[in-house]
Amino acid sequence: MEKIWLQSYPQGIPAEIDIEHIPSLVALFENACTKFADKVAYISMGKEMTYGELDAGTQAFAGWLQSLGIQPGERVALMMPNMLQYPVALFGTLRAGCVVVNCNPLYTPRELEHQLKDSGATAIVIVENFAHTLEQVVARTAIKHVVVTPMGEMLGALKGTVVNLVLRHVKKMVPAWQLPDAIRFNAALAAGRQHGFKPVALAQNDIAFLQYTGGTTGISKGAMLTHGNIASNVMQAYSWIKPVVHEGQEFIITALPLYHIFALTANCLTFLMIGARNLLIANPRDIPGFVKEWGKYPVTVVTGVNTLFAALLNDPGFKDLDFSTMNVTLGGGMAVQGAVAEHWLKVTGVPILQAYGLTETSPAATINPLDMHEFNGSIGLPISSTEVSIRDDYGTEVPQGQIGEICIRGPQVMAGYWQRQEETDLVFYPDRFLRTGDVGYVDKKGFVFLVDRKKDMILVSGFNVYPNEVEEAVAMHPGVMFVAAIGVPDEHSGEAVKIFVVRKDPALNERMLIEHCRSQLTGYKVPKHVEFRDDLPRTNVGKILRRALKEGA
Repeated sequence: MEKIWLQSYPQGIPAEIDIEHIPSLVALFENACTKFADKVAYISMGKEMTYGELDAGTQAFAGWLQSLGIQPGERVALMMPNMLQYPVALFGTLRAGCVVVNCNPLYTPRELEHQLKDSGATAIVIVENFAHTLEQVVARTAIKHVVVTPMGEMLGALKGTVVNLVLRHVKKMVPAWQLPDAIRFNAALAAGRQHGFKPVALAQNDIAFLQYTGGTTGISKGAMLTHGNIASNVMQAYSWIKPVVHEGQEFIITALPLYHIFALTANCLTFLMIGARNLLIANPRDIPGFVKEWGKYPVTVVTGVNTLFAALLNDPGFKDLDFSTMNVTLGGGMAVQGAVAEHWLKVTGVPILQAYGLTETSPAATINPLDMHEFNGSIGLPISSTEVSIRDDYGTEVPQGQIGEICIRGPQVMAGYWQRQEETDLVFYPDRFLRTGDVGYVDKKGFVFLVDRKKDMILVSGFNVYPNEVEEAVAMHPGVMFVAAIGVPDEHSGEAVKIFVVRKDPALNERMLIEHCRSQLTGYKVPKHVEFRDDLPRTNVGKILRRALKEGA
């Protein structure tokens, strides 16, 4: 497709980016730490960490990994919400030349076991609230080194003690666990400082992250995101925001989890480059607490998903915040609803600008111009060095304006899926365009519009839910004969999971099934609706027709 989108680029944004001078993400990180050493990098529960302190902490963590004999290329799992320990472990892992494997803290034992086994991770840092999950599976994985960290460990002696006491004994949020060889995060840092850190030479084609996703099928697999992939996306995003941000002066609020690719690249990496302060919100579900924290700081940038924006707008205290310093609101992860965008603009005076991408694209592929003053319903323009091709089912590009599968090519597109060549081959055309599984079109000005998803994937609050995985978990219940899962519209989360079940046990009811699912699936994957049927529609070879169920739902 001709790059018709370049005509709509705001002034100053380059058609191409060049990262030849950037050997790795570590180089970007170290440059930021040197340049902004005295500035605040992260704030968590009132505790500040400067770029200089972040630099020292990450060297200590890298030194600890090296003291264990962990080699460059080995995988290190991180299972934490937004807390100070996360960026220290993240950048420390990268500086040691290791590969970061981000794990959702809400994973069930089954989900965590799959990811640890598949990645072959040999070390893990996990917040103590979820150590009981790891305890159930660790013996069946390659994990040899475990760091268990309480939420308050890096908040200082007094505040840290109070936070830990409240979480353990008042809120009862830390189930009992036993991991005999586990050490504390501060002990790992102390050991690393004693051992010392030896810098590791890294190249753009070295893997930085195994970022797990269902891709276009239900199998959870690791997208291999190289230092070059992520550095490209950081520079692409930086080129896009550069005209409207001010180095060393931005204040970004991070409620989306950093283990998710959106916040990882946008909040954690891109804004690090410009010396921003980053306010970490550990529990964005506590909207009143989130709003109270926001009110303490001069926030200039916020990223979020539709459900987060809607929840904030529904909080009575949100409208009373001071939005005079805010200049950018970026929405991604799921489609932003027009009504939410309109309400947000009315309350804050700042439009929600949509962006689009996938885990497999590091993630940004398209972004709306940041100088727009209203919500346009588009997912934006292809960013610098990025090509979008709209193709039919045979891989042939369709004319401009026609609907087809959105395909993406650019330096930010993953190397492939970890140890899954067949799956990799399925999502790439021979010309290296990635098949997104999403259907859309490009208008005459080059703006991309998302129409629907080609596959059966369900999008719950910006998180992918794959029917195969839900069906597999439901089918594990002895009272289930047949099951099918689909997505249905939901005013709070965009979509919700609905299952259709043919019972083997007539006594099986909705409550029993939901309880079973909660033991097997992360919360957002648990079905919200259950419908029992005598039979399910099938093809002539017996395959259940989800499409027929969706049409009748």
